[in-house]
Amino acid sequence: MPAPSPRPVCTGHDPDAPLLPRREVLNRFGMGLGGMALAEMLARDAGAAPRGALGGLHHRPKAKRVIYLFQSGGPSQMDLFDHKPLLNEKHGQELPDEVRRGQRLTGMSGNQSSLPLVGSPFQFAQHGRSGQWMSDLLPHTAKIADELCIVKTMHTEAINHGPGVTMLQTGSQLPGRPSIGSWLSYGLGDSASDLPSFVVLVTKGKGGQPLASRLWGSGFLPTKFAGVRFRAAADPVLYLNSPDGISRAGRRKLLDGLAELQELRAGDEFDRALDARLAGYELAYRMQASIPEVADLSSEPEATFEEYGQDAKKPGTYAANCLLARRLIERGVRFVQLYHPGWDQHGGLVGGIRNQCRETDQPSAALVADLKRRGLLEDTLVVWGGEFGRTNYCQGKLGANNFGRDHHPRCFSLWMAGGGVNAGTSYGETDPYCYNIDRDPVHVHDFHATMMHLLGIDHERLTFRYQGRRYRLTDVHGHVVRNLIA
Repeated sequence: MPAPSPRPVCTGHDPDAPLLPRREVLNRFGMGLGGMALAEMLARDAGAAPRGALGGLHHRPKAKRVIYLFQSGGPSQMDLFDHKPLLNEKHGQELPDEVRRGQRLTGMSGNQSSLPLVGSPFQFAQHGRSGQWMSDLLPHTAKIADELCIVKTMHTEAINHGPGVTMLQTGSQLPGRPSIGSWLSYGLGDSASDLPSFVVLVTKGKGGQPLASRLWGSGFLPTKFAGVRFRAAADPVLYLNSPDGISRAGRRKLLDGLAELQELRAGDEFDRALDARLAGYELAYRMQASIPEVADLSSEPEATFEEYGQDAKKPGTYAANCLLARRLIERGVRFVQLYHPGWDQHGGLVGGIRNQCRETDQPSAALVADLKRRGLLEDTLVVWGGEFGRTNYCQGKLGANNFGRDHHPRCFSLWMAGGGVNAGTSYGETDPYCYNIDRDPVHVHDFHATMMHLLGIDHERLTFRYQGRRYRLTDVHGHVVRNLIA
């Protein structure tokens, strides 16, 4: 009588995925998490590519990693990148009805009896061989003009910060969806053996709109794909270090014991949640050695701090986080998300946006130049931008040297560099009032689809089944904008 076939066990995240025989499950998971980590490191040493849910890329990628410089609050596009001399000519005049077209306004300016147009008080000039327009607020970014692909026709449905930031970070205005970095970690797998594949850095001590951890959360994906936030503190990652009295050797012994127990238990059943937790313990053990090294900027030469700005010596500043981002991707981290709040200038725009640019202009440009010099920019995608733009009219009373701008989702600007983008170009055109899009709109879903394409992923094929439906980052929309790609 033939022996019975081994009972199949599901090991994937997708209920529709094929089942594996119990023997293969034991081979994969029964050797303990330490053995798994060793196997991963040996595979990388041999040149093998990490495998996530996709099992492989859909096409040849132009980018291998991403640094996303998120400017939270909504930078004013017509004061930075989108030169609109007509607004200066019509400064103080009413926003024409034929331009507004009855479009929705926020509650902060929707009840104003007057919507006076405001020209930019900053001087614009063209820079580089490409002739990119930028204001004098960005002297350092102007020096890398030929590396940038500036998208001037981004648009979104979100008109307030919470939905707006959530949309840019997760592809939905509603909380609960996985973030971009989580989708990539899930689809592509780990890229570093001793660091998270998705790291989050937030500028320390900045006011502005609050940033919730759900923005870098994994949503309905397994929690191991969530972003790991590094803090500007003695312990960059909370709860990473062992308690007093627990040595590193003792912790290793504890983890080996847990792995042995899991190996015995795997003979009866496979617990995906428990396996994920043990894998997290193993990663935390490895991170105890790797994170202090990568977060210590003291080994950088003085010339680096001159390039990024002296603020780079102060942990938690935007400049220090830009430098840390470079160090992280050098060590194999796939996705680094920086958040810099404070761009929400409903009033006092002239001084507020000047301070924001003083903090971000030099480090952002230095990061791009530094990556290029090290040969990393070619396959590292750098993104700079916020959740929406600002209105061309004044919120509140228009003063001689003081004014504010409200939220404007109809058109805004962001830039990309490296990673296969069409450098030295501006894409799309807004109307002369910088209120509507005249040519080549780019929706948030289009931006996400293009970003994933650069990483070798077909955005329609990276999905996760949840509550009876297959979800993806681009929901049911989005197309790749080919003209953004070199």
